[in-house]
Amino acid sequence: MGDARSTGADEPDETQDSSSADEEAPSVEELRRRVEAKYDFENFGPADMAKMTPEEWDVAFDADSWITGEELLARVESDLRWQIAVREVFARVQRVRDDGQECLLAYSDEGYAVVYSDGSVEGSGTVLRDVKPTVALCAMDDYEPHVAPEGRALPRPEDVREGSGKLGNTILLTVGGLNLLAGLVLLVGPFIYDPLLPRFCSPAPGGDGFVCGTPVGELTLFPVGRAILLTIIVGLGFVAFGFFLSVIVANARLSDRFRAEEYRERLRSLDVESGSYPESLPAEWRDRLQAARRARELDGTTEPERSENTSS
Repeated sequence: MGDARSTGADEPDETQDSSSADEEAPSVEELRRRVEAKYDFENFGPADMAKMTPEEWDVAFDADSWITGEELLARVESDLRWQIAVREVFARVQRVRDDGQECLLAYSDEGYAVVYSDGSVEGSGTVLRDVKPTVALCAMDDYEPHVAPEGRALPRPEDVREGSGKLGNTILLTVGGLNLLAGLVLLVGPFIYDPLLPRFCSPAPGGDGFVCGTPVGELTLFPVGRAILLTIIVGLGFVAFGFFLSVIVANARLSDRFRAEEYRERLRSLDVESGSYPESLPAEWRDRLQAARRARELDGTTEPERSENTSS
């Protein structure tokens, strides 16, 4: 009896809960429409991936239509190399082998990512964050990967130059110098001009001015006199503005120099020709890459970024 009462009391609740769940759960088509309205897949990025729920991911990407295998690796490699060339991603990309399986390794001083042919990705850091959305996009049939540029995706450290704003800095520096000069003339000029004026010019009749002879004729000049306070204030304004522009130019040059040197240091950390690899890369991967580098040197391979392979 007790069991029968208990069963009779529970059955309506379970039925009600199940009905409520069915009513609340949207259909696949409805959820797909919501996802398409919520996300811009033409500009899909890491931030969008982070916001996606597992349910949204399942309806947005049909697993049966994903591109996998060598085609996926080629698409990801091409797109990543293009992103590196346009400075959207900072990483080194090369083909590697893991347990006999062809895969793609992207690494920098701030992380790494290994892309396998089935579309799975593992790694850590900012590189993993940048690579994941690229893999997701390249696995979609309607996405057209960018074409990788010829040559090295990353420049050599010695090829990095400081900022290209030299013309702008020169103009600002010239304007600042002229303002400084004008300010100094306004500050110092009255103390020299007023005492010298009576010495070289004659007092003008019926006025405070002085008549000075010039090659083009007589010129009447007036001493600064009581207006000296105004010239000092204006002169200080010119000096302050000129100093401000000079500080801006100096700061811009220092920033350019600092950024260029910082970029060179990051490139040196990825320079496999030196035989060193960033600490962000796991030791096992560093060992594999170093072994591959030595093998490449013995074989005389000249383009490590595209041909380096490792095997475990």
